[in-house]
Amino acid sequence: MINVTVWNENRHEQKNPVVREIYPEGIHGAIASFLEEGGFRTHTATLDEVEHGLTEEVLNQTDVLVWWGHLAHDEVKDEIVEKVKQRVLDGMGLIVLHSGHFSKIFKTLMGTSCDLKWREADEKERLWVVEPSHPIVEGIGEFIELEREEMYGEHFDIPAPDELIFTSWFEGGEIFRSGCAYKRGNGKVFYFRPGHETYPTYHNKDIQRVIMNAIKWAKPAERKSPVYGNAQPLESIAVKN
Repeated sequence: MINVTVWNENRHEQKNPVVREIYPEGIHGAIASFLEEGGFRTHTATLDEVEHGLTEEVLNQTDVLVWWGHLAHDEVKDEIVEKVKQRVLDGMGLIVLHSGHFSKIFKTLMGTSCDLKWREADEKERLWVVEPSHPIVEGIGEFIELEREEMYGEHFDIPAPDELIFTSWFEGGEIFRSGCAYKRGNGKVFYFRPGHETYPTYHNKDIQRVIMNAIKWAKPAERKSPVYGNAQPLESIAVKN
């Protein structure tokens, strides 16, 4: 069974009654709920917990970390970011959702500003599958249509994805690279765009399916970890005069 930690800053839920109505158990609670139904062993963590809920014990037991943040990126402690980064490099999967594009951990792993253009106008989003053979889109049709979402538009200042899975079109005319897969060290990272807090996006079955597929894709490989540093030869090396 895959061990998943769902991290959420949990600030909108405390400040905005609309968000509380849509996600009474928090965004993290909503995501954890459908993951548990999908057969994952799930744990949640939030910003205001000790060490943001991401203690060394929690991280060491996490196969895949799901990250949602927006209002309080700067409040995430740098030492926790460094621990998460090291776990990713060691093999832990990371799924970054929506406004997590501006999180410290995503920007650190990408090495760019991760900036973009945005607009809140209740517009339709159509997420087109552009890599139909990828396991992240198993069970998904040609596109996912969301009646209302926040617009994110290009240019999205990220490194070229190792694999581009989704491209979004918005009612206002913009497009966006909405499903981006990366390898970092021994770990895998997937950025998935939809999920603005005032819309019920995480109740959508196709969105849930993509997140579950992404977790399965990003789980650590079942293999011995590579050994780095000075190495002894596997074969005899002839002494040269």
